[in-house]
Amino acid sequence: MSSLYFDNAATTAMRPEVIEEMTDKMTTIYGNASSTHEFGRQAKKVLDDSREILAKSINATDKEIIITSGGTESNNMALRQVAKIKQNEGKHIISTMIEHPSVLRTLEYLEDAGFEVTYLPVNIQGNISVDDVKSALRPDTILVSLMSVNNETGARLPIHEIGKLLKEHQAVFHTDAVQSYGLDSIDVKRDHIDLLSTSAHKINGPKFIGFLYLNRDIFIKPLILGGEQESKRRAGTENVPAIAGFAKAVSLLDDQSKQDKQLFFKQLTTQLLDYLKANKIEFEVNGQLEDQHSYHVLNLWIKGVETDRLQMNLDLNHIAVSGGSACSAGSLEPSHVLTAMYGPDSPRVQESIRISFGEFNTEEQVEVLGSQLIKIISRLLTKNK
Repeated sequence: MSSLYFDNAATTAMRPEVIEEMTDKMTTIYGNASSTHEFGRQAKKVLDDSREILAKSINATDKEIIITSGGTESNNMALRQVAKIKQNEGKHIISTMIEHPSVLRTLEYLEDAGFEVTYLPVNIQGNISVDDVKSALRPDTILVSLMSVNNETGARLPIHEIGKLLKEHQAVFHTDAVQSYGLDSIDVKRDHIDLLSTSAHKINGPKFIGFLYLNRDIFIKPLILGGEQESKRRAGTENVPAIAGFAKAVSLLDDQSKQDKQLFFKQLTTQLLDYLKANKIEFEVNGQLEDQHSYHVLNLWIKGVETDRLQMNLDLNHIAVSGGSACSAGSLEPSHVLTAMYGPDSPRVQESIRISFGEFNTEEQVEVLGSQLIKIISRLLTKNK
């Protein structure tokens, strides 16, 4: 049996068009974009054209786009540098208990530096309340950081409503959009977003490249020091082929294709769930499958089957799924997202898997996944008796 990949929330395979674009740029455009000679100017043009594509994808200007190495660096830059420039106005930050580790670890760093962080709870759907954000706001709140879509459950947070709430407040609004960029319509002006983090490898682009949107009215010092690249906001020679590949991946997407993807992933989700029900597998969806959900992520509680055993057996049958965030791989710690939703004593925390769909998954693949799940779950439950 050929290998099947259902871990697209962790990373995605590059599209052939992206590989072709990067290969071309690696072959023909090898100058340093900071050089003033012909080769440098050629690289600079590719960089500028790519930046314009990235900016337009979120209704920003090219001067508001800072090229980074990806979501982790973007999140670190946003949180650490905004906290630094705003600390004279207050030291209170609001976030949630379900953020990506690159946000949570950065917030811990800021707490050690004297900042106070309010971590908003989530309901059993894995979502937050706008009223909770409103109640947590204080005169000394300087930063609110909330992910757009959760990477473990697919819960879509009410970013637009919170952006409107913060419009008249001094707090800067940051969203980690790594899981929503490329799948949802994003408009930083419409949603009153001040900073936004992305990563190319989640949208069938190359790894180790992304961008941070920074509202033109906010001035931060660079996190990485050195040269004067990225308008003096992020030092380091730009990776022109990777940036061109990122832009190519973005150019292949539009609002209609994003809607089409969500509908197709919903179809795959329904297909798999119907198959499990027909075969009398005891399971529940972690979170909800409603409007406030991105259908590329499906988190399932398989009752009575431990996560690591199910994941290992699927892997032995050449099927890749996840037990949670890829950034927690190798850790014996339970999912902090499911713990926040259901409590540390819930069996869901130890008996859930994440299936995440992507560009190259098919109905035929989902049929194989369902068939293998039935066999493996039935065998493991028999052994447990």
